[in-house]
Amino acid sequence: MKVYAFDLMPWPHLTEPSHYPDSNALFDPEKGQRVYAEHLEQMALYEEYGFEAICINEHHAKPYGLMPSPNLVAAALTQRTRTIKIGLLGNLPALHGHPVRLAEEVAMLDLMSGGRIISGFVRGVPQEYLALSVPLGDARERMREAWDLVIKAWTSREPFEWRGKYFSYDRVCIWPRPLQQPHPPIVLPADSDEGLQTAASRRVPTGAAYRSAARTKDVFERYRRFAATHGWTPQPSDCHVLRHVYVGETSAKARAEAEPHLDYFWQKLLSYHRGSMKLLGQIPQGPPAVKSGAEDVPFYAFDFDLTQKEGITLVGDADEVAGMISAQMREVGAGVLMGLFQFGSMPHDLARKNIERFATRVLPKLR
Repeated sequence: MKVYAFDLMPWPHLTEPSHYPDSNALFDPEKGQRVYAEHLEQMALYEEYGFEAICINEHHAKPYGLMPSPNLVAAALTQRTRTIKIGLLGNLPALHGHPVRLAEEVAMLDLMSGGRIISGFVRGVPQEYLALSVPLGDARERMREAWDLVIKAWTSREPFEWRGKYFSYDRVCIWPRPLQQPHPPIVLPADSDEGLQTAASRRVPTGAAYRSAARTKDVFERYRRFAATHGWTPQPSDCHVLRHVYVGETSAKARAEAEPHLDYFWQKLLSYHRGSMKLLGQIPQGPPAVKSGAEDVPFYAFDFDLTQKEGITLVGDADEVAGMISAQMREVGAGVLMGLFQFGSMPHDLARKNIERFATRVLPKLR
């Protein structure tokens, strides 16, 4: 099993639930500077403690994630780390006006890092398209075309012309090109059949986030079925699982320390969905009278008991967390755990303690 860390870089100072579009008057630049500094320090810790990768991603116009350009954060990490892989999980190719520029930036990062980049391509949630005024109906086609263009830019040695539906170039020949050959490894996290079909047809790993263990297992089973139709068999290392992880001195202390920040994550940060749904002409769903399972509940109505029961969060003492991870990874057939060790409104000192406890007390058991 490989263990990656994932950092969303959330805004920890909301007093009311997010509702897209949130006024950026709620953002305090002085506090924001500290958020960036603290998260970069935490990310560097993952190399010190022997994690395989640190993963970051692209989000726009919301307190849920303060990385509209994960490539800038990755550039900082190339100078703060030496061995850990840097996972861009991911960039949103459909939202880049010039995919050639994206190809150039990732090539630069691969060189600057000494060949440590994992390049994730994702479609992105609907709100990202609202933020940049790109038609949501074009998302899949734009992503696939941009993906093909980036790969060709990385691998072609002579200038080429590109005439696509969404992008057009007279000549493409990027300088520099990536250190890893033929190009950095690609990952496509997905949940829908269409997304999983894309990952399977292109023979790249996939990943599941914020889904119950049962739903995650179903995602990977569908992925494997699609892969079989394309003549190959995914390995556990092709299946990535994203989970909130917190290790306490005792189970009771773990809950007491983690629960407020998990509640903030689900009920304040993820509440942005209510605003974007209204703009898309949809009616935001309220919590059901009876919570029969996580798939019946919107993210912004999740609570601690539900997410623990469904395997969406992994909170407990070291033995409990190690056991939960091992059991779930076997159940869903996954080989890569991506842990959110800092989440919601968790303060810097508590995040550092969580990272240290996991690295010294849980990681050795998993290995």
